[in-house]
Amino acid sequence: MIAEITNPKEKQRIARSVLEALKDWFEIEESREEYISGCVDWTFLAATEEGKAVGFLCLKETGNATVELAVMGVLKEYHRSGIGRQLVEKAKQVARSEGYEFMQVKTVKMGVYEDYDRTNLFYISCGFRELEVFPLYWDEANPCQVYVMSLNTK
Repeated sequence: MIAEITNPKEKQRIARSVLEALKDWFEIEESREEYISGCVDWTFLAATEEGKAVGFLCLKETGNATVELAVMGVLKEYHRSGIGRQLVEKAKQVARSEGYEFMQVKTVKMGVYEDYDRTNLFYISCGFRELEVFPLYWDEANPCQVYVMSLNTK
């Protein structure tokens, strides 16, 4: 089940439990803590199975017409079960209902790390398209790939 969470403490509890279980992707403690503290101000969607939070996604405004998929995590044992796709679909619905025309997401450029290649393929399969690579946005070892998606349903 996918639900929007509005309680700040609940957002942080879910984000912490998921991100700390995904240290292969979120290995830098400072970055994890930034997501956990930042999520209180963002649209927060949680996926639950049998009452347990198994994933979440946060959206933050980056422009008048654009929202960013700022952070997303699904517990590894639930990968490839459709939960990530359900979170993205719900995020698209929420973003459209709030009047946004575009959604973006940033990840590490394809071909740099195998785990992130799977992440890139997931975003592409959800309808995101390559916009641009910023080689030094994070650092030389992690070139930033920006993907975008139109939310217009025409």
